[in-house]
Amino acid sequence: MSYKSIIVHLDTGERTHRRLAVAVSMAGQFGAHLTGVFSIDSPDPKSSAQTVAAGQYHSDRKNRRIQRRASLEQLFRTELQRCEVSGSWLVADESANLAVPRMGRYADLIIAGQEDVEDPDSYIANNFQENLIMSAGCPVLLMPHVDLTPSVATHVMVAWDSSREAARAVHDALPFMRKAKNTTVVTIKPMKDQSAGNGHLRPDIAVVIARHGIEVRAVEIEADEDVSVGDTLLSHALDMGADLVVMGAYAHSRWQELVVGSTTRTILQSMAVPLLMSH
Repeated sequence: MSYKSIIVHLDTGERTHRRLAVAVSMAGQFGAHLTGVFSIDSPDPKSSAQTVAAGQYHSDRKNRRIQRRASLEQLFRTELQRCEVSGSWLVADESANLAVPRMGRYADLIIAGQEDVEDPDSYIANNFQENLIMSAGCPVLLMPHVDLTPSVATHVMVAWDSSREAARAVHDALPFMRKAKNTTVVTIKPMKDQSAGNGHLRPDIAVVIARHGIEVRAVEIEADEDVSVGDTLLSHALDMGADLVVMGAYAHSRWQELVVGSTTRTILQSMAVPLLMSH
């Protein structure tokens, strides 16, 4: 398996250019066709026009985004030509929570960004990242809004817990592991007062990965009852210098509401390195 059809979601946020650069580079590495999908939040005009001031604000914001979209499209086409990558440009007119996951079903990989609460233009839709991961049907590579790693996927850290979702993520990330210099499978060792029935957490998945010709090592890290699993994984990723974390995403529906697991939520909110998630 390789990534031959890649989609990059683009918006008017501050980190969009970084995301585009990563997407073009990856498309070149994998010989993939790159589709740039421009999709942003579209406030309901009925709710935003309750006052003249609110209506004017959203009108000005819309005009500014149209201008940025034109500039971004030009940059997208220029970068494709410069890097000799095949690609296409699409503008989604419907809700991003519907359009982008649907397009992802015709791709091998989606590249998107983490929401930044300090950058309003990075907001796409409610639970956009979670919905994309759960609905796209392909792996999603999320780029953090902080730039702590100059590279992507030279050192891959696999967060392994023997779940179906983790297994899916491992297989979806194999193209990255084949190109990486280092791959490390990380499991969290259960606390001493837990039962010994957690033996199934042994990193046997490292053997499966190695059969693909990938050099891989496995490590166990101590669980800490005062630190969440998500924070433990993120801290270890930074300590070991990983520039890609691979993990499964867990969620369930509750009265038509998407409810993600606590570890998934922590990772999505606090990620400081690129993250590949599968469901």
